[in-house]
Formats: sequence, C-alpha cells, structure tokens
Amino acid sequence: MPTTTRAAVVESGGAPFTLSDVVLDEPGPHEALVRMVATGLCHTDLGVASGGLPFPLPGVLGHEGAGVVEAVGPAVTGVAPGDHVLLSFTSCGDCRNCRGGHPAYCATWLPLNLLGGSRADGSNTISRDGEALGGHFFGQSSFAERALADERSLVKVDPDVALESIAPLGCGVQTGVGAVWNVLKPDTGSTVVVLGAGAVGLSAVMAAALTPATRIVAVDRVAERLSLATELGATHNVDTSREDLAEALAAITGGQGADGVVETTGNVGVLRQGVDALAARGTLVVVGAPPFGTEVALDVNGLLGGKRIVGLTLGDSETQTMIPALVRLVKEGRLPLHRLISTYPFGDIDRAVQDMRSGKTIKPVLMF
Repeated sequence: MPTTTRAAVVESGGAPFTLSDVVLDEPGPHEALVRMVATGLCHTDLGVASGGLPFPLPGVLGHEGAGVVEAVGPAVTGVAPGDHVLLSFTSCGDCRNCRGGHPAYCATWLPLNLLGGSRADGSNTISRDGEALGGHFFGQSSFAERALADERSLVKVDPDVALESIAPLGCGVQTGVGAVWNVLKPDTGSTVVVLGAGAVGLSAVMAAALTPATRIVAVDRVAERLSLATELGATHNVDTSREDLAEALAAITGGQGADGVVETTGNVGVLRQGVDALAARGTLVVVGAPPFGTEVALDVNGLLGGKRIVGLTLGDSETQTMIPALVRLVKEGRLPLHRLISTYPFGDIDRAVQDMRSGKTIKPVLMF
C-alpha cells in the first residue's frame, strides 16, 4: 500500500525547504520502506536545491539517511523489517564497474542518483496531490519521515550504534575516508595534505591518522576548524588567511612536496596549488565539485615527474564492506565522527541549511 509521510520539499531552484505531506509508492520488488531516524545534510543537497543541477523540482532530496526497515519488497534479501540500516547511493549492480567492486562508477550512476528523479524504469516513487515529485535521490530521498529506498542503497548496521552518530557515513564521510584509503593508500612516512577542513576534509584527516602517514597537513582559512583538525590527527596545519600555501607546504615537507593531496574545496585555484605542491609520483584526489563545465589550467611539464590527478566519487567505496567497517570504528571511538556533528529537529531544516552555509556547523544531522 502507498504510504503518506511528511517530507521537506524544494518547490523550485533557490526556494527554501517546505514541510509537506507526500505519498510514497508501495515498495517495488527490490525496495524497502524505511522509517527515518536521522539524516545528514550535505553540500550536494544544497547545490541541487539552489537549482545548480538539473534535478526535477518540486522534489525531495536527502542522501545520508539512517533508519529502521518497516517493510520490504518481495525480492529483497539483504534486509528485513526491524533492521537498522544506513542509506547510501544506489547502482545497477550489473555493469562492469559494479561487478568489479566499484559501484560509485556505475554506468547509470548519474540518472539513478543525481539527475533522474525517478526509478530506472521511469516510474516515480513520490507524489503529492496526485502529481509526481522528483524523488529517488541517491536511491532514497531521505528528507522525509519515511523513505522508499533501493535495496542497493541499504547497508545493514549494528543496532547498538546510535543512528544519528553514523548517518553522515552514507556520503560525506566515506568520501573523505575513501580518498585516503582507496586512492592515496599512504605508505610509511608519507605526507598527506588535506585542502579544506569541512566534513569531507576532516574525515580525510581522521582516515589519514589511521594510516602510516607521518605528516598530515590540514589547510583551511578558519582557525577553529584547523584546531579541530589537529585534535583529530593533523600533525600540521596551514591557515591560508595568514600564510602562503606553497611556502608553508615547502617548509613542512623540506621542499620535497606532498605524496598525497585531497582537494575538497571545489576551488580551482586551490586545486592548482595542490597539484603544484605534489612530490614526484604524488597523487592529488579531486573531491570538491565546482559547477559543471569548470576548467583548471595546469603546468603540463610539471606533471612529467609522475604526478597523478584522480577524480573521485563517494570514496570509490563498495558500501557493503566500507560502511560496516566505518560503523565499527565509530563504535570503538577510533573514528570520532561525533566531533563534526550538530543535530537539529527535522522541522528546523532551514536553520540547519543556514548554519551549514555560514560555517557555524560542520555536519548538520536532522533528527526525526
């Protein structure tokens, strides 16, 4: 049976989130109805809500959900009613990248997660007053008291871990962690530089602190965030409101450059500085996403020392493996994610948005 629930709807690009009653379709064969307990707010949600991406509006966003399964479709085998689940991105499961353990690079990733607003077959998951709304965002649309989620978006998690403490694992945290663990893979004595100390960047700092990297350098313009980065494992920090980045990194690395750089700001000028700061055979991971069509100029000869620039989506994570491992690290206190989180009642979503945009809050988590 269809389910009526309350959701935060974006009516048009640039409009605020408006609480509204919507109707969820009954679960399809590979879908589950999830009662949401918490959901993270991510810059991608804000980018779509602003009209910066061609997602169909009015629509329901949200893609860092955490909740309890209430019902499942007839073909669902991975979860059952009563299970605690984390919601992440979805994927087809059949293309070469999905079969190879890289579902974040699914051949149909963009329409299934970010742009389509409907199931793969074109049918809608959410309606209001008989009119279809944009939904199926990252296979979940979790800015709602209940969400209709793809089975491939769901990861069963330890019920002893508070769901609000792990909701951000679905996107931002696994992106920062995956940049370090799945791409950079620091060797003993490596230098890792993280450009930007937001939720993704600080997740990268925490991940680097769990590797053999010797120097972990956090870079930002906000002193409070740099102080937090130090508490989370950074061995050095650079305040670019007061220091020249190139000079500071040269001093920290003894002129050798960085073995790995994680670029989270989406600023192409910062990206260029990160590439220039790489050591021979160093790697820069591009995580921050500027508007579509943005280009960056690079010194081609400067790349000939074996430098690599790697784009990244969602940490290149295989969620069924990565997320339970991260949940365990959170539970054991080895990934202190709570240091990033501020909680808000679901009805205060617009205040959470404002606090995130102003920098007052690093990672807002909405509570239901």
